Amino acid sequence: MSRSGAGPERRQQASEADATAPFLASEHQHIRYNPLQDEWVLVSAHRMKRPWQGQVEPSPLETVPRHDPRNPLCPGATRANGEVNPHYEGTFLFDNDFPALQPDAPSPGPSDHPLFQAKAARGVCKVLCFHPWSDVTLPLMSIPEIRTVIDVWASVTEDLGAQYPWVQIFENKGAMMGCSNPHPHCQVWASSFLPDIAQREEKSQQAYQSQHGEPLLMEYGRQELLRKERLVLTSEHWLVLVPFWAVWPFQTLLLPRRHVRRLPELTPAERDDLALIMKKLLTKYDNLFETSFPYSMGWHGAPTGSEAGANWDHWQLHAHYYPPLLRSATVRKFMVGYEMLAQAQRDLTPEQAAERLRALPEVHYRLRQKDRETTAIA
Repeated sequence: MSRSGAGPERRQQASEADATAPFLASEHQHIRYNPLQDEWVLVSAHRMKRPWQGQVEPSPLETVPRHDPRNPLCPGATRANGEVNPHYEGTFLFDNDFPALQPDAPSPGPSDHPLFQAKAARGVCKVLCFHPWSDVTLPLMSIPEIRTVIDVWASVTEDLGAQYPWVQIFENKGAMMGCSNPHPHCQVWASSFLPDIAQREEKSQQAYQSQHGEPLLMEYGRQELLRKERLVLTSEHWLVLVPFWAVWPFQTLLLPRRHVRRLPELTPAERDDLALIMKKLLTKYDNLFETSFPYSMGWHGAPTGSEAGANWDHWQLHAHYYPPLLRSATVRKFMVGYEMLAQAQRDLTPEQAAERLRALPEVHYRLRQKDRETTAIA
């Protein structure tokens, strides 16, 4: 008999018994397929029962100065290149002072070996400030203010898309996601090439359309509406859900109900509704751990530029939200080890995440605190 506990025979019997037990997604590990990006994720929800002894992040700053003349994103501030920002009162779009892509970079030339390939990469990088105040993030902005941001997103996609095949709008919110400036802003990178993830989504959506005769994400949205278990928010024109294949703990996917290929194609009514559902989603995020919830998000739409005239009906516009927080405002999900060397792995089911997000109030916790303080004073 083994001195280390149960012997090999007992362990094998226990394993065989487990294999015949009814499957419970919240208890039994399994893998799920992501048809949009052609990859798999390991779901191991039982790991949430283990005590956390890993890194605990510092609590995020809850008080950010409304205006700091030393902050290069504030109205009237001087940026690193010496330019002075206008005293803007709404949004402010400008060229990134330290762009990862430039329009006039030379080509590396032909490769002398198939294992050493390099190609030209040209483009433009911009920064969009959402609001003149540094202490007002998107969920704390008004619906008309968020609608203005959406209009700029659509406009810059159209402008840069006239020249470049890919326009990537993305927001990194919070120091945990590498954001070095708390002022509410996002970035826009237009590139002369389709990035890897865009290429995977292009291939997957095209293949699905060819096989089934309709866009992948249109059918997926309909199925999630029928099943309901992963829906977080619904409105007249939009759906918010935790994808069946979600990797990050509280990852969400934002989908239009109508077939829309790119942001500029959204109608005024769809843009109004998008502003409302974004505010609700981001309020729920902040309410989850009562903190300014960090995430990386971005829009994916059909390629643009010289490619815009091609048939991109297999594409459906969508936004990905990837938040890192797992257990609390100070415990995050790390994508290391197995994730970097094998495949993505998550510690609670998408259904559990969606249920928690659905149950959260749509009034921001800061506003509820103010109401309680006002009531107490009265």
